[in-house]
Amino acid sequence: MAFILFISFIIFLRIAELFYSKSNEKWLLGNGAMEYGKNHYPFMVALHVSFLISLIVEYYLQPVHSVSLFLIIFYLLLLVFKAWVVLSLGKFWNTKIYHIASFSLVKKGPYKFIKHPNYIIVIIEIAVIPLAFHLYYTAVIFSFLNAIMLYVRIREENKALDIH
Repeated sequence: MAFILFISFIIFLRIAELFYSKSNEKWLLGNGAMEYGKNHYPFMVALHVSFLISLIVEYYLQPVHSVSLFLIIFYLLLLVFKAWVVLSLGKFWNTKIYHIASFSLVKKGPYKFIKHPNYIIVIIEIAVIPLAFHLYYTAVIFSFLNAIMLYVRIREENKALDIH
């Protein structure tokens, strides 16, 4: 039951993020934003959808189910940091890469200290979510795939952010 509640919560959060991202996308485009990294975006979506599917499949293939309360609490604390990132970016937060030449880069919140704090969160999420339920295959495989994706994505984002 804990897994079903947790995975439902994760899926709900992802859907809410997509709605928020879409709302911000309209604002960004209305203010002259240019999109970057279009080619890798479908692969990123596929990675995250596959991650959720893998969580469910691996969980139900396990003969014994257990949960780490420590990692669930850690994940919930991580969401506080994620909220700080999203609130700091405001209308600029998006799942896609947009840049508006006439706006300066956000330098508040965690962006005062770290260039890509959202990606640090994603790296931790991809590991912690499966490990909370001892889903080691999903944790290892998707951490590796996510590292490849972030290598591509951060290069694209850095290119976009250097254009101003």
